[in-house]
Amino acid sequence: MHFRIPRPGNRYRCGVAPASLALLTDKYELTMLAAALHDGSAHRRTSFEVFARRLPEGRRYGVVAGTARFVEALAQFRFDDAALASLADSLDRETLAYLADYRFSGDVDGYEEGELYFPGSPVLSVHGTFGECVVLETLALSVLNHDTAIASAAARMVSAAEERPLIEMGSRRTHEQAAVAAARAAYIAGFTASSNLEAQRRYAVPALGTSAHAFTLLHTTEQGPDERAAFKAQVDALGVGTTLLVDTYDITRGVANAVEVAGTELGAVRIDSGDLGVLARQVRKQLDGLGGTETRIVVSGDLDEFAIAALRAEPVDIYGVGTSVVTGSGAPTASMVYKLVEVDGIPVEKRSSHKESHGGRKQALRTCKATGTILEEIVHPYDQPPPGESGRVLTVDLVRKGEPIGDLTIDAARRRVKDGLHSLPWDGLKLSKGEPAIPTRMIAPASRKDA
Repeated sequence: MHFRIPRPGNRYRCGVAPASLALLTDKYELTMLAAALHDGSAHRRTSFEVFARRLPEGRRYGVVAGTARFVEALAQFRFDDAALASLADSLDRETLAYLADYRFSGDVDGYEEGELYFPGSPVLSVHGTFGECVVLETLALSVLNHDTAIASAAARMVSAAEERPLIEMGSRRTHEQAAVAAARAAYIAGFTASSNLEAQRRYAVPALGTSAHAFTLLHTTEQGPDERAAFKAQVDALGVGTTLLVDTYDITRGVANAVEVAGTELGAVRIDSGDLGVLARQVRKQLDGLGGTETRIVVSGDLDEFAIAALRAEPVDIYGVGTSVVTGSGAPTASMVYKLVEVDGIPVEKRSSHKESHGGRKQALRTCKATGTILEEIVHPYDQPPPGESGRVLTVDLVRKGEPIGDLTIDAARRRVKDGLHSLPWDGLKLSKGEPAIPTRMIAPASRKDA
């Protein structure tokens, strides 16, 4: 085995990301690998499963997101020279040699991105040798826990908005890379666009944005604020279809200035503070009186699904959502875990109090009424569907022999979320706290051997 050891000081500088993703992990995965290589168990065939024991408190469903990002990341999960050098003092040569040649060559199956999930749903299953699967735990969980939390919160907002567009604008409220993933997850859940340009470049999420209060404040002279000048500059640059921010000073005067500058063809006005319901009604009446009957009203400012629902009866056309969506609206993680469930075909399970797992490789199907409303999720041993039960098979092949397969496109994921929300029982769409929208039935393997 040969790898270059960087000279002292030759480290990655802040802001320069390494090409390898392999060190985005926890050390205990590599200590387990080293021990398993030492006793030979690293080559046993295993299945690991990603699932959530419960939904965030009071939530009735979740939305799977991050699957495609995880599959894509597998190709970058390589221990390059710099990664190996950083591990040289803590791992033996056999383990370093194994990592130098590491390539995931196993299989992955699970729920397609955009599917709804419930407690116990086998969202993702990773199959291969213990050595190649155990090192993927942190990668799988960091991607799925984050993206699923965002998509699950965003889907509730989409339901609350009742077909009205939502714009994700929370990049300034989270880590710079998390912001990109959050924009993607929100878009999958049904948001119309994002303010994040990297999400547009990387994932083709439509980007939208106009101006902040700073631009209006910029147009200040010795004689005082000149809101009209700010609006004129924006309209001259972007056209009358732009959105003007009207609440920097007096909102009534702001709306009047906006229509005076842009005319009755003005695209939209945005309200970012105050009692949004009262102000939306006031602005709608004023716009209509000025002839701007087609000018839309955009509201933003600390919105979440509950605030959006409260504004449903108001003349709001578009919602801009920031902090609450990128933080999962109070549930920033989906609390998913990655557990070993099978070794050489033998089901194994954890029995720790309140942290139990269900042994064996699994599949799932979802039953529904003739109307399409879902009734139950059935999780059963792999290739052993319950007799007499019919439903939509949820577990699909995602990776075979290390290569991605299936439809991992973002458009397909968006369709699944939309279809899934339409399939929920009426109670499942409520924002109030409650039990999961449908029950999950676990069918144990016919013959079980415990670890």
